[in-house]
Amino acid sequence: MSYKNASSTYKETKIRTAGQGQLIVMLYDEAVKQLTKALELLELNKTDKKDPGRIEQISKAIMKTEEIITELMVSLNFEQGGEISKNLFSLYTWFNRELVEANISQSIPRIVVVRDMLADLKNTWNTVASQSKVDQPSEAVGLNIAG
Repeated sequence: MSYKNASSTYKETKIRTAGQGQLIVMLYDEAVKQLTKALELLELNKTDKKDPGRIEQISKAIMKTEEIITELMVSLNFEQGGEISKNLFSLYTWFNRELVEANISQSIPRIVVVRDMLADLKNTWNTVASQSKVDQPSEAVGLNIAG
C-alpha cells in the first residue's frame, strides 16, 4: 500500500471514530488549513507574476472552506443550542459572505479575519471536546475532509 493510500485510510478511520466534538474541531482545523493555503498562494501572487493555475488553487481552497462552513451550519442544533446556535449560524453566514467577496477580489485582509476567527472557534471547541467525558463516535459527516 502506498503512503498516500495509508495516509488517506488513517484520516478516514480517524474521522469515522471521532466523537461529535472532535469532528467539529477537525472541520475547523481543515477550514483554517485551507485558508492558510489560500493566503500563502495569494502572497506568491503578490511577489510573482499572477499564475492562472495558482488563482484556481486559491479559489478551490476558499470554496472548500465555504463547504466546511456550510457543513458546520447544517450541523447546528437550534433546539439544544438555543441562542448560541443562532449566533453561530449568523457568524457562519457572515464567514461565507466574506469568503465569496474575498474570492472575487482576492482580498488577503478578509481571508485573514475569517481564518483567525475560525482558529479561535477551533481552540474553543477543542477545549470543550477535551473536557467532554461523553464524546461518543457519531454518524459520518456529509463532507469529506480526509483529503
